[in-house]
Amino acid sequence: MGDPAEKRAPSATYADLVAAPAHLVAELVDGVLYTSPRPASPHAHAASVLGMDIGSPFQRGRGGPGGWHILYEPELHFGDDVLVPDLAGWRRERMPDLPQVAFFTLPPDWVCEVLSLSTASLDRTRKRPAYAAAGVTWLWLVDPLARMLEVFRLGPQKRWVVEQGFSGDAVVRASPFEAIELELSALWLPEAPERPEGEAP
Repeated sequence: MGDPAEKRAPSATYADLVAAPAHLVAELVDGVLYTSPRPASPHAHAASVLGMDIGSPFQRGRGGPGGWHILYEPELHFGDDVLVPDLAGWRRERMPDLPQVAFFTLPPDWVCEVLSLSTASLDRTRKRPAYAAAGVTWLWLVDPLARMLEVFRLGPQKRWVVEQGFSGDAVVRASPFEAIELELSALWLPEAPERPEGEAP
């Protein structure tokens, strides 16, 4: 993604979010409107593969336990905050049927943010506390450039606790989806070959 644009003063509202251009991802955090362009290929690839790898066994029950609703980029409303994670999941015991709505007010059980160089700060310093305040139980931060997956669980006083950390091409069982193995290598695009010194790009 490119650098998120911010609208700080006066405090942004949902009307500002609705007025944002359709090609941008618009979010409200603490009265600030953030708009970001659609993600570049490493980000989009990681989110797409992860959605398929988790959605098939946990949403559709193919080779896994089922029991979840997994969605791409749902709009979440937590009071005045409006967040759009890359992926989110609700246990069916909390949300038996997926409602026909434009946005969700019931906090997910799990959210996943795929980081890019320009949005990592927003995801870590603004959105992560907002997810905790809303009571989201699990947060994944996936960094396709560093090739890392960080798993956080909500602890006492609504503070994130690092539950697991994985990197490289490991095959992992990551909470709360430890019933299946995830191949991290499938999330990463091949590294661009280094150009010989002096060769023009």
